[in-house]
Amino acid sequence: LSEEPAVIAARGITVVRDRRPILHVPALDVEPGEVLAVVGPNGAGKTTLLLCLALLVPPTAGTIAFHGAAVRDGRDVLRQRRRMAEVFQDSLLLDASVWENVALGLRFRGVGSREARRRVEEWLERFGIAHLARRHAREMSRGEAQRVSLARAFVVQPEVLFLDEPFTNLDGPTHRALVDSLASVLEETGVTTLFVSHDLKDVLRLGDRVAVMIGGVIRQLGRPRDVFAYPLGEDVETFIDAHRTGGGLGVLP
Repeated sequence: LSEEPAVIAARGITVVRDRRPILHVPALDVEPGEVLAVVGPNGAGKTTLLLCLALLVPPTAGTIAFHGAAVRDGRDVLRQRRRMAEVFQDSLLLDASVWENVALGLRFRGVGSREARRRVEEWLERFGIAHLARRHAREMSRGEAQRVSLARAFVVQPEVLFLDEPFTNLDGPTHRALVDSLASVLEETGVTTLFVSHDLKDVLRLGDRVAVMIGGVIRQLGRPRDVFAYPLGEDVETFIDAHRTGGGLGVLP
């Protein structure tokens, strides 16, 4: 990993809801250019962590720094948010054409029409949906909609990309094709990425490191093959064993 300062550094992050702590992360760094995957059982706090680091949900306590500078007031949050992009499990597309959906973030950022057209055309092509440019978002399959969501995220040239289980509920071939497309784009662009997933095979394919969350706490952090082959603690081992077959891990070398 790079010796540069962490792109995102979280310190003492706690989230409390209904007087119950649901997330406690003493320290976590997302390094420049890495893909950090986050896995864990339902209710482990994975999405809450992603939303905190993406500055979409303020933590109850703790600080988040972006490139070494702590994020403070609302204006600072907005400024940093413009350097990020997200893709969620549901595509959350506008009631508009594919082209308009992909171009949306550029319009908000004041990108000129000529440059916006160039970028939209590029990312529609890279995700294999150029032929759908004029199609209405409601007329697409789930896999096509997620391709649009990915194009919409990359078109703004984010410094950090957040992915919250974007391949859930896709059929096998569509799932594999999208993972392959994303892997290729991440390798080409080097965008720093935080990736929440329930599929351990996707984590092996995409992740440089993986964090295993259980009960709102990161129980193990390391390279995917190391973590999956040598889980620390009974809870981590139980989670990995339960997902080993479904996640396609088999017997790791």
